[in-house]
Amino acid sequence: MLKSFLVLGLIVAAQVSQASTKYIITFKSEQGQKAMESYLSTESSQHGVKMSKSLKNVGSVVAVINSAAVVERLKNHPEILAVEAEKFFPAPKLAPGFKVTKSVKAQLMKFKNPLEKVEPTPIFRAGDQTPWGILAVKAGEAWTLSAAGQKARVLVLDTGVDATHPVLAANFEAGRNFVEDEQGATDPANYADQEGHGTHVSGTILGVYNEATGFTGVAPKAKLLMGRVCGAQGCSTLAVVEGIDWAVEQKVDVVNMSLGGPVGSQAEAQAVLRAEKAGVIIVAASGNSAGEPTYSHDNEDPKCKTGNFFQPVTCGVSFPAAFETPISVGALDSTLKKTNFSQWGPELDVTAPGAAVISSVPQGSGRESDVTVMIDGVAKKVKSAAFGGTALFPQAVINELVAVPAVGKPEDFAKVNVAGKFALISRGEIRFSEKVQNAIAAKAVGVVIYNNTAGLMQGSLTEDGSVINYPVVMIEQVIGQEIVAALSNRLVVKTEIATKAADLAAFDGTSMASPHVAGVVALIKSANKQLTPAQVREILKSSANPLSPNDTNQYGAGVVQADKAVEAALALAQ
Repeated sequence: MLKSFLVLGLIVAAQVSQASTKYIITFKSEQGQKAMESYLSTESSQHGVKMSKSLKNVGSVVAVINSAAVVERLKNHPEILAVEAEKFFPAPKLAPGFKVTKSVKAQLMKFKNPLEKVEPTPIFRAGDQTPWGILAVKAGEAWTLSAAGQKARVLVLDTGVDATHPVLAANFEAGRNFVEDEQGATDPANYADQEGHGTHVSGTILGVYNEATGFTGVAPKAKLLMGRVCGAQGCSTLAVVEGIDWAVEQKVDVVNMSLGGPVGSQAEAQAVLRAEKAGVIIVAASGNSAGEPTYSHDNEDPKCKTGNFFQPVTCGVSFPAAFETPISVGALDSTLKKTNFSQWGPELDVTAPGAAVISSVPQGSGRESDVTVMIDGVAKKVKSAAFGGTALFPQAVINELVAVPAVGKPEDFAKVNVAGKFALISRGEIRFSEKVQNAIAAKAVGVVIYNNTAGLMQGSLTEDGSVINYPVVMIEQVIGQEIVAALSNRLVVKTEIATKAADLAAFDGTSMASPHVAGVVALIKSANKQLTPAQVREILKSSANPLSPNDTNQYGAGVVQADKAVEAALALAQ
């Protein structure tokens, strides 16, 4: 039936041509897919359609079609669920302007028998570089009962990975690239991370525990697979579905998807359902566009109740997190309050740390800073964060500080003389890059930004990856206020700044929250491999610490708790 339809329909339809476009064809049944694949592999090229890939695990094929009429014929066939052209949504990024300056092609690495070798479970002790999120989700308390994730395998679908990073190399198992290059070819071994995002996400999930510094991922003994699905054009819908197909093929325990957009595809919807049936758990970020009029799953309902998955939306969570089966994760700050960017709605399942999250970035692309403040001759080393887009200053530079009123707009600089000195500016209202450019215009020779809330954050000062020869750092709010008070009392304040390249950096986003939950899932599955995705979702929710106010499901079930979750997983094994 399928073949006769194509012979009669496609030959006629092929007369109406268009530029060749890649499509993903999703089937209602395995029988329909087998029949279609058999036809496409033998006879279809002369009829305006050519199959390029079979994605058996998710019920789809990728095909090149050069006729609009063929597309319409296929859409109307009773065995076909959907025919969707390849689309791209923006690739996830760490911070505006953050760039990986070196370009290194990943070497294809193979990890043999990843689960055969039993290694000692580390005993967690917090240190100076322990990410606050590790403490918030109580990851270390869950290691003993879960072997720190040693029996779990995690696939990250993202921008790629620095597989040789010291935080990740010991846990790296395999990688594959699903993104085409400019010539339309796909090199499976080219999964190097040119954006930094995939490396950062991976470190949060399963970065190796460093006893000396305290740095660790949530599940530091779990194994990492990387699927590169986002490139220069963005994230391809075809690549994402291919990545999920690979997840099922590889029989991984959990997939992290710190990516998404306002519209879901039917191919992706079916792929996540097939993954669920295969026992693969998908964890996804809720999105960073809270407050923007672009996300709603029911345009007629201001409360954003779930509506049509395949239409643009105005509030709620992004896709794939908005689909029914993925675990949707929102972001918290260090006070366990919802961040102002974190999307929420009925689909949100849980929350996790997603602000000022320190993790791995491609080697040397991060920045570290040492800052000493001298108030009236008394020196004190203070916590600080360096900004990307600035030159390195390994030899410390020292200068007098001048407090700039308000937030560093041009009119604020007109009130003070910062020429030849460092400008002290409060965070807020305008971008960091604008503050710095205004300081440069006022002839300051460096900038110290103090936060307007607790903690520190990092960012970049250039959009194109260029570098300015200018020291810029952030210090904590309380220190900034102390300096402002000292300057108002006419005391002399000087600051010494040194910066160097680093392998770690801190960033914000639901992209940073999702991997905390993926790491907890790895611990759960390492403790009890028999759990189904539905059981894991229920464990995460029932063991989470509720947060309030939660009148519109801003927090889902609350912040995930690894220790309680692992205990619940083990209870089901008895």
